[in-house]
Amino acid sequence: MFGGVTPELSAESYPDKRNIPRMDFLVLFLLYLALVLLGFVMICVGSKTHYLQGLISRGSQIFSYIIPECLQRAMLRVLHYLFHTRNYTFVILHLILQGMVYTEYTWEIFGLCQQLEFSLYYLFLPYLLLIVNLVFFTLSCVTDPGTITKANELLFLQVYEFDEVMFPKNVRCPTCDLRKPARSKHCSVCNRCVHRFDHHCVWVNNCVGAWNTRYFLSYLLTLTASAATMAVVSTVFLVRLVVMSDVYLQTYVDDLGHLQVVDTVFLVQYLFLTFPRIVFLVGFVVVLSFLLGGYLCFSLYLAAINQTTNEWYKGSRAWCQHCPHMARPPAAEPQAYRNIHSHGLWSNLREIFLPATARYERKKK
Repeated sequence: MFGGVTPELSAESYPDKRNIPRMDFLVLFLLYLALVLLGFVMICVGSKTHYLQGLISRGSQIFSYIIPECLQRAMLRVLHYLFHTRNYTFVILHLILQGMVYTEYTWEIFGLCQQLEFSLYYLFLPYLLLIVNLVFFTLSCVTDPGTITKANELLFLQVYEFDEVMFPKNVRCPTCDLRKPARSKHCSVCNRCVHRFDHHCVWVNNCVGAWNTRYFLSYLLTLTASAATMAVVSTVFLVRLVVMSDVYLQTYVDDLGHLQVVDTVFLVQYLFLTFPRIVFLVGFVVVLSFLLGGYLCFSLYLAAINQTTNEWYKGSRAWCQHCPHMARPPAAEPQAYRNIHSHGLWSNLREIFLPATARYERKKK
């Protein structure tokens, strides 16, 4: 196929056009992508919507009648271990997936792209992004997110203003027995209060807080860029291969003796039969790029308005108190949440990437 040799595309080398069902590889892949994206949206929205919460609850009740009780207890123990205790399962899984993707890229795509005389700058770009990504991944894992202790409790109490809606004054953490500074939260997984708590990320086995949000955003940015770069390089490789071999110009004769033209769906199936691992890799990194890109945009939006994921979630619940379906005491007056911590784009970003409390702590030490 390389070195100027064009593949012979006989009728036998193609699947029978008449026998190809409409649920072919391309349709199945698009259906898979749609289901993954739908599931992702349902997970994000389901925890914030009353009706979807009820739907999920009823679905769980139905499954409780189908699945044996012993299996239910085992599943709950596994889920508790994975998502409610600090462990390195997802860290190891992250490194394994990343290693498998880069191994496939190096084993097949890199060598074939060299034969097609791709620029080495483009071929080595995913490796450069991998190195930078691993640096920020490590920093996200090992950096203290801003643990509140007796020693720094007074310092953190002076950083942010209390809004008296989401963060009232003089509230103590019942677990840590510490006064809770504004924008802090107790993480039940790490069993500690974290300053400017954003969320607990199982992929880095750490909380994301005031002191490591910058590393987490950089990790997310480089991970998205590496997946997108690999998707582009792999797709360009397949497109150039098709153009050089003139596969898209070929015709074939089916079993009825009719002349058929190679269309897009047929071409994708041909590439899948010829380079199955590369096509699967392209599909995986494309889906990953969309998911990571969407989450990255959401995280950058929150950074731009100086709001954490925890505050966004609580603020949406506070907003939903105005909805008629939300249960609340009759005498309770709904309080609208207003973000009082945003001071302009550059000030918000400077607060995240140059946290003042972190510099103060280093000077003390």
